[in-house]
Amino acid sequence: MPLVTPLDPNHDEETKRLSDFYNETLGFCPNSVLTMQRRPDISKAFINLNKAVMANHGRVTSALKRMIAWVSSNATGCRYCQAHAIRAAERYGAEQEKLDNIWDYKTHPAFSDAERVALDFSLAASIIPNSVDETIKTELYKYWDEGEIVEMLGVISLFGYLNRWNDSMGTSIEDGAVESGEQYLGKHGWNKGKHQ
Repeated sequence: MPLVTPLDPNHDEETKRLSDFYNETLGFCPNSVLTMQRRPDISKAFINLNKAVMANHGRVTSALKRMIAWVSSNATGCRYCQAHAIRAAERYGAEQEKLDNIWDYKTHPAFSDAERVALDFSLAASIIPNSVDETIKTELYKYWDEGEIVEMLGVISLFGYLNRWNDSMGTSIEDGAVESGEQYLGKHGWNKGKHQ
């Protein structure tokens, strides 16, 4: 049982309008947003931040942003966000081989060196204590510019919020997210955990 029950999608008209964004991203409005709308200013601000952070500006593609989100969520252990991130990566065109081998991004040939560095950055920025250091910085600057690094850290930070929100709330996971979690992550032990 979640800590706080999600409200009906029609509870707040502006949140409902803004949350149409998730129909493209996930195919449904997440229960996390439906819980946030108990304080509509939070749900509206969160959706707008999500849209700004996840906007595609070029080389940090929509699919890569979702894989960055997955690595961050995996590092923190949020099963809800792991499933959402892998589902969104799939919906935004991540290659099948990358989806199937996301756990092995450091060595699997489907991932480029630039992608590996981005995903290493996600891992280093997501663990506690934070391990972003000069080595990570040097590697990032081999492949990415400062605007792109800001985009990546935006994703990592957004999912830091979501990981804490959803694991603390025990947010109920939606069927579509379960399906993607089982398909791509189940072979590595993913399950719904507390997100029943």
